[in-house]
Amino acid sequence: MIAPDGTVFPNHHRYGELRANDQISYTLLWGENGPKHADAWANFAEREGITIVTLGTLLSSASEFKEAKVFGAIELGPQTLGKLARFVKAG
Repeated sequence: MIAPDGTVFPNHHRYGELRANDQISYTLLWGENGPKHADAWANFAEREGITIVTLGTLLSSASEFKEAKVFGAIELGPQTLGKLARFVKAG
């Protein structure tokens, strides 16, 4: 993720379960092959002809959640979807 101030957070994603048209599950790692810091997922639901995407992240503690919220992880989360979209288009 890249914060508005230009800070780069070296998150890497290790994709796990893929349920077509429903959910992608992944693990967030600190750096390439680094230690795990969260489990995450993207859920997809069709409603009235549009796709609703819900991102979720399970962190290890309340303090880790507060820290992530302070640096803007909630607002930066959609970067994950943009990177995934580019990857899927390239494949």
